[in-house]
Amino acid sequence: MGRKSGNRRLNDTDVQQPSTLPSSTTHSPLEVLLIFLRLGVSCFGGPIAHIGYFRDEFVVRRRWLDEQAYADLVALCQFLPGPASSQVGFSLGLMRAGYLGALAAWTGFTLPSAIALVLFAYGASGLSGPAGTGLVHGLKLVAVAIVAQAVWGMARSLCPDRARASIATVAALVILASSSSIAQIGAIVLGAVAGLWFCRAQQTNGATHMAMPVSRRVGVAALILFVVLLVGLPLLSRTWPGLGLFEAFYRSGALVFGGGHVVLPLLREAVVTPGWIGDDAFLTGYGAAQAVPGPLFTFAAYLGAVIGGVPGAITGLVGIFLPGLLILLAALPFWDQFRKQPAAQAMMRGVNAAVVGILGAALYDPVWTSSVHRPLDFGVALAGFVLLTAWRAPPLVVVVLSAAAGIATGLLQS
Repeated sequence: MGRKSGNRRLNDTDVQQPSTLPSSTTHSPLEVLLIFLRLGVSCFGGPIAHIGYFRDEFVVRRRWLDEQAYADLVALCQFLPGPASSQVGFSLGLMRAGYLGALAAWTGFTLPSAIALVLFAYGASGLSGPAGTGLVHGLKLVAVAIVAQAVWGMARSLCPDRARASIATVAALVILASSSSIAQIGAIVLGAVAGLWFCRAQQTNGATHMAMPVSRRVGVAALILFVVLLVGLPLLSRTWPGLGLFEAFYRSGALVFGGGHVVLPLLREAVVTPGWIGDDAFLTGYGAAQAVPGPLFTFAAYLGAVIGGVPGAITGLVGIFLPGLLILLAALPFWDQFRKQPAAQAMMRGVNAAVVGILGAALYDPVWTSSVHRPLDFGVALAGFVLLTAWRAPPLVVVVLSAAAGIATGLLQS
């Protein structure tokens, strides 16, 4: 798995001439919405699977853009913080039908899983008795297998040498010593500095020209808004506590490098530490999020619904996605030149390695410590991990089997 799930196969396509993304606002946003709604109810499997679905739909079938242009777009979204597959979809909608098309793409891809998780949040409180308790525990064990798979795949791709393995280890130690958001930011910053120092030796691939229909003025405005919200919301929430929930989700979305699973420790710090939600409910929702299609970031809709009902779900959803989309708009006009700089590539290698360490620490606490209490729990989690990594089973299959194992265990122990 590469940066937010790897991109190597896409870059292997031979292209003789530099490619650009066509800039078009003549198509209907409704067309974009309907296409992405269909993808939103059928795209299982996480970011790399979503990127594969998008390639088949928009490069192979619909020919909205060519192979190299799509590879360039994926590379950009992998580089930035935020949910890569949602950023790719947002960019495709922007390219096809302007800003309304971008909003339509995000809405269509996000809404199905968000609605499913909100409904689960309302129904989860009714899960009582041995079967209900076992189901909840089975969903928590899914999180162990899923996060372990993510750590395994990311470590193999992002820490292939001693320097990056050491960066990941130091980052994990920092998080295990202090799981606060400041420690997480510090681990990422240390990773960037270490990458700049130790990871310059690797070669970078040549890059073709990429153009996107976003002006530099819009890019600068999006960057300013991103920074103002990141810095200003914590200050404003002290005066207006009602902004606290939005600020927590926005901060989490702004600091996620490495894909959906890395948001787990950030969201836990944002909503569990203040006491808004318990670890059990948190991990139950995280397990349920593996069973629905679409982006994993819609886990925020579940958390928001548990905390504050439907308004809380909307707050969580907008809060966690907004920073990634703002930073994408900020980067689009400048990415073509920035991505060719060796220093930028070296920094991101270090950041990626630090992300592996952060996720590895999260695998231990809270995922492992809150879910694996007896040998049978370890067996269920191990079986899920093997199904995901060796058998390449879809996550939905692992969710169903783990949930069934949890129910059976609960009934047997009653």
